[in-house]
Amino acid sequence: MNRHRPRSFVVVVALLIGIVSSGMAQDWPQWLGPNRDGKPSQFNAPEQWPAQLTQQWQAVVGAGDATPAVVGGMVYVFSRIGEEEVTTCLRLSDGSVVWQDKYSAMAVQGPASSHPGPRSSPAVAEGKVVTLGVTGVASCLDAASGQVLWRKAPYLDAFPQFYTASSPLITNGMAILQVGAEDNGGLVALDLATGDEKWKWAGEGPQYASPVRMALGDREIVVALTSKSFIGVSAADGQLLWQLPFVPEGRAYNASTPIVSGDQVIISGAGRGTMAFRVATDGGAVTATPLWTNTEVAVQFNTPILKDGLLYGLSNAGKLFCLKADTGDTVWVDDNVRSRGFGAVVDAGTALMALPDNGDLIVYGPGAEGFTLLATYKVAEGGTYAAPVLSGSSIITKDQSAVTLWSLP
Repeated sequence: MNRHRPRSFVVVVALLIGIVSSGMAQDWPQWLGPNRDGKPSQFNAPEQWPAQLTQQWQAVVGAGDATPAVVGGMVYVFSRIGEEEVTTCLRLSDGSVVWQDKYSAMAVQGPASSHPGPRSSPAVAEGKVVTLGVTGVASCLDAASGQVLWRKAPYLDAFPQFYTASSPLITNGMAILQVGAEDNGGLVALDLATGDEKWKWAGEGPQYASPVRMALGDREIVVALTSKSFIGVSAADGQLLWQLPFVPEGRAYNASTPIVSGDQVIISGAGRGTMAFRVATDGGAVTATPLWTNTEVAVQFNTPILKDGLLYGLSNAGKLFCLKADTGDTVWVDDNVRSRGFGAVVDAGTALMALPDNGDLIVYGPGAEGFTLLATYKVAEGGTYAAPVLSGSSIITKDQSAVTLWSLP
């Protein structure tokens, strides 16, 4: 038998591998990107930012504040249309609809009624899409076809005052959900394939933050802010590893995802400042020891990002800021008020990107010298509560009704 392949066959295979690898490298599969840290796996930042972005397509998908996910050349959007919560799969190339899944959902009422759509961003892994609706309905769909694999509500009719906002975390074949009401909820791990419960920690319900994964030696830890605490639980069985008070007062909320860097975790909340902890093992126990606290700067509905030893974010006062990650010292705070505390900051490689709730996409330079504006783009007429998604040479934004793909030269 001839075991040698023709040269043309080898070239074709190599090209296919390159295409697949490139597509995977540009994925943004969950809240705050591949590693839940606001950093894209691949983004081609231009040497000089253009005067305008080029709109490639726009798709009306319904109301919602959830950030889209991008995997394998598809865009997954979670929104509300009429009386239904809807997951829509769009082609990244042209915005055309591949499939939709819909189910009847309770109406958002009270002070949150101006935001009727989902707040929780979809997570995509292992060929599946996991969503979490405003009242805590969890769904798992086949990513290729939209077929419902399972749907359940781990805490039936229990949700925070402004409804469920925590985004699912997929790890080790499990969908980890922070669900329920502040006085009746917790963390639940469901088998990704079947939806069966693997474990539950019901010590304290959520507000609006999302959990994040942390590796500590051979341990995998789920780190989260609950309604009143900063906690870590074992990803294997849900065992509580630490619980420290982090209690909001007045009109403050726990709505920021913890930031993990090696053995350190940084948390922030309005009225309490920004603080760092070192997580370590002590015999069989795991401890979280305070390292520093900055009482001057805190966030409300924003998760800061780490870049080159500096922490960048959008404060609860609506100002962009920079802190030293090793000491917590304030490096600079921009004078301009950008939002009402709502917004997102992501790492764009040679630059940073902020998208406040007014629809102005702000590109600025990283560094300790102060705020340096590189470009500003109007991507919506307001109502931008989802984070921008960076993929290849594209930026994807979600406003109150539509998803838009913008391209860079």
